[in-house]
Parts: sequence; C-alpha cells; structure tokens
Amino acid sequence: MAKIKCIISYDGTNFSGFQIQPRNRTVQGELEKALTRIHKGEYIRIHPSGRTDTGVHAKGQVIHFETSYDLQVNNWKMAMNTLLPKDVYVRAVEIVSEAFHARYDVVEKEYRYYIWNEQETDVFKQNYAYQFPYTLDLQAMKDACRHFEGNHDFTTFSSAKATTRGSKVRNMYEVSCNMEGSQIEFIFRGSGFLYNMVRIITGTLLDVGQGRRRPADIGELLEKKDRRLVGDTVPAQGLYLWKVTYKQQN
Repeated sequence: MAKIKCIISYDGTNFSGFQIQPRNRTVQGELEKALTRIHKGEYIRIHPSGRTDTGVHAKGQVIHFETSYDLQVNNWKMAMNTLLPKDVYVRAVEIVSEAFHARYDVVEKEYRYYIWNEQETDVFKQNYAYQFPYTLDLQAMKDACRHFEGNHDFTTFSSAKATTRGSKVRNMYEVSCNMEGSQIEFIFRGSGFLYNMVRIITGTLLDVGQGRRRPADIGELLEKKDRRLVGDTVPAQGLYLWKVTYKQQN
C-alpha cells in the first residue's frame, strides 16, 4: 500500500462544508467519488488536515489516502483533476511515508479572511469576501491584532457549539491585518484553531475598527473565557484555509 498526500484548493460556495454528509454536496464527497472511480468502484477514504464549514474556501487544504495502485504523482494529479468538478482542484501530489497523517502531523495552519470595505456592493465579490460598508480605523485593528499573538486560552473566541474537549489554549504566531485599496486582508497563523475562532476574532477586530472596543480590551476578553462577551461570527465566504505546515518526515 502507498500513502498519497494531496494539496487541494476549492471554492466553498456551493458546498455544504468539507465533511461528507448524506444528501448534501461536500468536498470530501467529491474527492472520494473521484478516487472511487479511479479505483474501479473500490471505496477510498480520505483524511483531511481538518474540516471547513459551508461557504469556506481553501487554497491549501491537505488530505491523504491509502491506495494499492502504483501511479506516478503527475498521473495521480491528472486523473483526479479529470474527474473532479470545476470548483475543486488538486494542486500537488506527493507519495509520503506510512507514518504521515494529514491531521495529526500538522504543526501550523494559516487562515486568511477578506473584507471588501466599500459602501457600494460588488456582486462579483459576494461569495469571496465579507462586504463591510462602514468606516474602519485600520491602525486600531492592527494594535488589537498584537494582543491575540502568543499562547492564550481562546474560549471567548470559540463557538459555544464547539465539541472540542480538553484545553482551549492555542499558540498564535501571527495575527495581522493590512489594507490594499478597498480590500482588508487578515492573516492568522497558529498551532491550531478552535471552531469559528478566526471568524469570531475577525468580528471583534471589526468592532475595534468601528470604535466599539479598544485594542486593550482584548486581554481582558481572553481572560474572561466567555463567548457571550463578544459579538457575532462574521460570514463564511470571507474565510480561506490558506496553508498547512507539517513537521519534517524522516
């Protein structure tokens, strides 16, 4: 048996999230359908680095699967892309060691969130950015970003529906925001993320940008460990799983 690692991009607009669901179109469902066809009807299960919700996009999702087939990496890529729909694309394929696991070997994930900061709606961006028409103080948001960096318990910034057990402590290596033209890009790099964490943090940063909160409030919010203290979760369409980094394999 060979273990195959793939880097996947997808447009999440028309998917009910990543994880397979009965009667709903999912990224996992499309990938497994393509692999089953390649394997002439044999079901092939994939293992992702993590799941994404309905409407969330990915530039660098990672999966692995096991196969008895002996194909060159370019042939795997071509075969899968031939059978996948136009909103999923295999960017790279690698044959990895038996020990590799797409989820458990992750050392860093990077998410990005995009805001389109204009008063007029742009219909061509409606599925790919959160259109936010209000004036924002970019410097205040930048100052607030720094308070999220480092090792913190992110209970306040995790969905109350989260099923994660154990520690809610995560190490954030980078939280930043930059504006180019009318587009604001938030970058989040960390050891791991709780359910809806990026979208809740982004909503809080927008509150800071509107003057509803001060950058210095972030430390107190982290300490309180109470989701009710912060606002709504921003919409899914602005969120992208950008990159997944793994420890070096021997």
